[in-house]
Amino acid sequence: MENQSSHEQPTRSARKNLKRKLEEDFEEDRKVVALSPRDNHEDLVRNIRTQVDILDSTFSPIEADRLAAKTSIHVLCELAKNEEIVNLIVDCGAVAPLVRHLQAPSSSTGSKPYEHEVEKGSAFTLGLLAVKSVQWAPVSTVVLVAPLSAQEPEHQQLIVDAGALPHLVGLLKRHRDGQNSRAVNGVIRRAADAITNLAHENSSIKTRVRIEGGIPLLVELVDFSDLKVQRAAAGALRTLAFKNDENKNQIVECNALPTLILMLRSEDAAIHYEAVGVIGNLVHSSPHIKKEVLLAGALQPVIGLLSSCCSESQREAALLLGQFAANDSDCKVHIVQRGAVQPLIEMLQSPDTQLKEMSAFALGRLAQDTHNQAGIGHSGGIVPLLKLLDSKNGSLQHNSAFALYGLADNEDNVVEFVRVGGIQKLQEGEFIVQVLSHLLYLMRIGEKFVQRRVAMALAHLCSPDDRKAIFIDNNGLELLLELLESTNVKQQQDVSVALYKLATKASSLCPMDAAPPSPTPQVYLGEQYVNNLTLSDVTFLVEGKRFYAHRICLLASSDAFRAMFDGGYREKDAKDVEIPNIRWDVFELMMRYIYTGSVDVNLDIAQELLRAADQYLLEGLKRLCEYAIAQDISAENVSLMYELSESFNALSLKHACILFILEKFDKLSAMPWCSHLIQRVLPEMRNYFARALSRRIQTDLPQ
Repeated sequence: MENQSSHEQPTRSARKNLKRKLEEDFEEDRKVVALSPRDNHEDLVRNIRTQVDILDSTFSPIEADRLAAKTSIHVLCELAKNEEIVNLIVDCGAVAPLVRHLQAPSSSTGSKPYEHEVEKGSAFTLGLLAVKSVQWAPVSTVVLVAPLSAQEPEHQQLIVDAGALPHLVGLLKRHRDGQNSRAVNGVIRRAADAITNLAHENSSIKTRVRIEGGIPLLVELVDFSDLKVQRAAAGALRTLAFKNDENKNQIVECNALPTLILMLRSEDAAIHYEAVGVIGNLVHSSPHIKKEVLLAGALQPVIGLLSSCCSESQREAALLLGQFAANDSDCKVHIVQRGAVQPLIEMLQSPDTQLKEMSAFALGRLAQDTHNQAGIGHSGGIVPLLKLLDSKNGSLQHNSAFALYGLADNEDNVVEFVRVGGIQKLQEGEFIVQVLSHLLYLMRIGEKFVQRRVAMALAHLCSPDDRKAIFIDNNGLELLLELLESTNVKQQQDVSVALYKLATKASSLCPMDAAPPSPTPQVYLGEQYVNNLTLSDVTFLVEGKRFYAHRICLLASSDAFRAMFDGGYREKDAKDVEIPNIRWDVFELMMRYIYTGSVDVNLDIAQELLRAADQYLLEGLKRLCEYAIAQDISAENVSLMYELSESFNALSLKHACILFILEKFDKLSAMPWCSHLIQRVLPEMRNYFARALSRRIQTDLPQ
């Protein structure tokens, strides 16, 4: 027995009393376990320290001490499952005695009561203390798994500094004495789990595990007969291999690959999940190990995991295939040839976001090889990838777009993009640069329906600099307008959306959203001279009333008044000029505009005022009237509004009608007169787009 100070050795009588008390109060101990931080803090601290004191005083082979230690470890273990109590347990000094109990005390008699159970409990509890929260694996057996970013670095280092690693590594050897009991398997498994949690995201501890000789033992254990031990050992290797080249190399040198690859074929989801994770971490950023893994025959079983019932294994397999495919054209082709594409495409439609993300990642890597692109497209990969572009998950969007960019390099896939009407989903400009030349080629020589689909797609996607080249120089506008005359309502609706998109992209083509200024700069006499006898030199007779005006103001306002008063017409020298076809309030508003340059045009007078403005060639007033009338365009009156625009050459109103027809075509298509209206507006629509598309290019040029 180890030498101990008299302070550390309780009397035999005290030990018997302690044993009896522990046995009598065992149920009370379980109540203590249920305490939470919200309970009395002092009671909680007192109970934790009681367990720590018991551990400090019971490191001996005596049965009573072993039972006491086992029970106290159980209490601390249950408390440690509550992450809010972990810091308190550590602060109360539990780490050192727990580490000490990782080894069985020596016995002169060879008696080992509760053999393996105390060490197992200590390993399990220390593993819990190494993490802030506990995540349980989705399998029937509860096994501690280190959650991402959950480790408490100070706790990890404290446990290691207390000497835990040599003892934990020692526990991994317990099967070598020929025992294969449930207790032996349990202590080995808990030791491996503790190593996993201590080493997680801690580079120095990963290295310490290797130095202590843990890796060869763990590699040996992945071939152990007990599946839980296999899994725990593989989980530890997975953690130790992550971003640690020396550990990776030693794992491979210890001949772990054949066993890991066999584990990939296991029917136990927990086993093949850990195995594919280990291989993934070995391969990551290590081309030489990736080569060895492939030579060892990992490719086909990894592809097989894509159809596993375990979504975690599917995800890891997809990620690993993406790693296999990096910078290796031959491997990309082999992955496709061995049947990976179809299950990867099926995974794109999974409700599991991470599964979709990894599948898109793998397909993106595979799509970088020209031999694979057509096959992925032909197998139905384009549509689900396009749908994923609508995801709110940035990584998923990125991986999907990356895959689609690769597929777009193939001419057959570009046709498929067009065929499914999905090009417009790709909003990134580089995609258009990448495929524009081929799309223009298809638009010239492809089948008619392909030409039209390309034109519609480009209407959604093209940049301002390309519009003239696409729609004027390469006949894209005519292809769209032909579809507008189609007898297929769905095609008409699709092309109307495309044309409206094309129109509204350019600011010059947007619907009128503000009243325009007068196109003719001039000086105005002002409001005070409207219908004012002062200095008046001409009088208009409107509905029997006199309206006093000033020739100089009228001459400056329009060509119509200049011709009336400065030409050969009889009004030139007349003092009174009769206005027979305009109502007084309309005429007064027109004259107010002439004198001030602006008026408020109400809808109830706008059409009559438009007629007067057109008659007297007042372009600024016409545009104000057109703007007011355009606000009242509806599905019921758009045809009449277009007639009105034609009657008075109201170009802005005409364009507003065209945009309304395109925007609301879905509703208008149900009207019996819709086809007649389309035929009527088509010539002006052609002129409208031709002018606008060409003008847009010109206005973008430097002055």
